[in-house]
Amino acid sequence: MKTILLIISSLFTLLFCSCKEEVPVTGDGFTYTPTTALRDKASFPFGVAIQAGRISNPAYGSLVSKEFSSLTAEYEMKQNITATGPATYNWTPTDQIVNFAQANNQRVHGHALLWHSAVPDWITNFSGSSAEFDTVMKNYIHAVVGRYKGKVASWDVVNEAFEDQSGNLRNTVFRTKMGDDYIARCFQYAREADPDVWLFYNDYGTIYDNKKLDAMLAMIDDFQTRGIPIDGVGFQMHISYNWPSLSQIQNAVDKVKSRGLKIHFSELDIRANPDGDLTQLTTDRATDLQKRYKDIVTLYKGIPEAQQFGITVWGLKDNESWLINFWGNPEWPLLFDAESKYKLAHKGVIEAL
Repeated sequence: MKTILLIISSLFTLLFCSCKEEVPVTGDGFTYTPTTALRDKASFPFGVAIQAGRISNPAYGSLVSKEFSSLTAEYEMKQNITATGPATYNWTPTDQIVNFAQANNQRVHGHALLWHSAVPDWITNFSGSSAEFDTVMKNYIHAVVGRYKGKVASWDVVNEAFEDQSGNLRNTVFRTKMGDDYIARCFQYAREADPDVWLFYNDYGTIYDNKKLDAMLAMIDDFQTRGIPIDGVGFQMHISYNWPSLSQIQNAVDKVKSRGLKIHFSELDIRANPDGDLTQLTTDRATDLQKRYKDIVTLYKGIPEAQQFGITVWGLKDNESWLINFWGNPEWPLLFDAESKYKLAHKGVIEAL
């Protein structure tokens, strides 16, 4: 009888374990081993921001190709990298990213054509007329978007054009030279270069800064009234494990959703250490991140399928996150740790998907 009971117990254990979606959490308390990749589990594109030099590393590239169905250049498609002069371009890193994506059946989201913090000196110091500057911008957009026509699915045409708290247009070189309607003209130039590409406006803070959100919505309404092409909005989603509230995020998403645009959670990372109170990731905080990622992805799944453009995590591994230098605190905001181990944050995404 004892032998029979042991056999039954073993069979029960085997059946139970085979039904589990993931194996138990490993001993450090905040990593685990998944049984499925994000790109295989998600019904919408799930992406990551990368750099060309990193994906050339075989182990790094293998993880990126295994897990993600969409790629965004962290900085190498921005104007200060691509536009080396009025009619000269640096295509090397951008080509590498696009070629990698094509080889691994991944979408490419172009980021970003115009951003005031990534302007080359020759544009900042441009001394010609407003009309001449406008022509330079048109030629630049035509060149970049045109080169990747049919290879880059979408572009953030303009990034972060509105000021915090006031919602006023930033007084950038583009606004100074081209006037307040420069955003609309740049969207038109991008559409001319590729009639089939998806065109996005991308910004941070619109999920909690109501004046910035209202300014963005007013721009969208104006574009739709005038027939200016715009297909979607990128919510950057640089958030914390405990802020902002899900209701704030839902409110902003609903307002864009009601306008029929595609919605991209475009730069998702979640600060685990916003108060600087941790020197290492704890099990409790790792669990907080797991729940937060699960909640964010669950919220995103509530968007109508036709408006789900996808989610992009802003970086692969914790130690590479821009947040560390920006805030000066230790941080663990991403889905993989410094050793490329799967974190509970990744598990939270899988649970939501």
